[in-house]
Amino acid sequence: MASRLTTYLHSLRRPSIIPGFRLTLGFTLAYLMVIVLIPLSGLFITTWGMTLGQFWDAVASERVVHAYKISFGLSFLAALVNCFFGLIVAWVLVRYRFPMKKIIDAMVDLPFALPTAVAGIALTALYAPAGWIGQYLEPLGIKVAFTPLGILIALIFVGLPFVVRTVEPILQDIDKELEEAALSLGATRWQTFWQVIFPSILPALLTGFAMSFARGLGEYGSVIFIAGNIPKLSEIVPLVIVTKLEQYDYAGATAIACVMLVASFFMLLVINVLQAWTGTRSLKTRG
Repeated sequence: MASRLTTYLHSLRRPSIIPGFRLTLGFTLAYLMVIVLIPLSGLFITTWGMTLGQFWDAVASERVVHAYKISFGLSFLAALVNCFFGLIVAWVLVRYRFPMKKIIDAMVDLPFALPTAVAGIALTALYAPAGWIGQYLEPLGIKVAFTPLGILIALIFVGLPFVVRTVEPILQDIDKELEEAALSLGATRWQTFWQVIFPSILPALLTGFAMSFARGLGEYGSVIFIAGNIPKLSEIVPLVIVTKLEQYDYAGATAIACVMLVASFFMLLVINVLQAWTGTRSLKTRG
């Protein structure tokens, strides 16, 4: 124990490019308190004045519970879809050369730069019953706009770049000689992918999943246009919060926001712990 403490103290005294460990640490903590902790603590302070019954009525009504299911369930599903297709997109951009590659690479970042309201209007124009795509889906009995399916498409649209841009650098850094060695030893392409490549990109894939999932939970602008905002059918939690604010029910809005904050933090914490575990396991496997 004493040796570990000595090693830790010695690491704090190591020379750094940026001098002043205590100064930079103090600035970091102060910055996080002002930007993150103090605003978020305001939610809990506002909610603290509610009784337990009032809090439960605000966060557990039938309408709000259904909005939880829509937001968390579709955000999780969209993140899973983005993990699969985002990996394919990143693989194609890294491993292949083809015409207009730069243009396609730039298109991946469009959801980053595009205002969310514009994305929502564009998706609604495409998938509405009279839209370019919706007019062909409607006769088949497939309704996208103003349904949970439309919300899912919007969340996939805004979350895809997080997975692609997280996995892409890792794929670029993977040594192709490892793949060639595995193939020369008799491994199939599928075995090479699962046993050589996938363990290396799994931590980055989990990071992209977490970022896509978090973006989906907080997404508002691109969803409200295509969702239709029908209570107990296609209403998301951010819209419920905005509705309560418009009704001057600030306590109810902050109560729901606190539930979302705690649930999101817990789920992201679990994902980050899993990511750290897979990263450590990958290093041990390589060693």
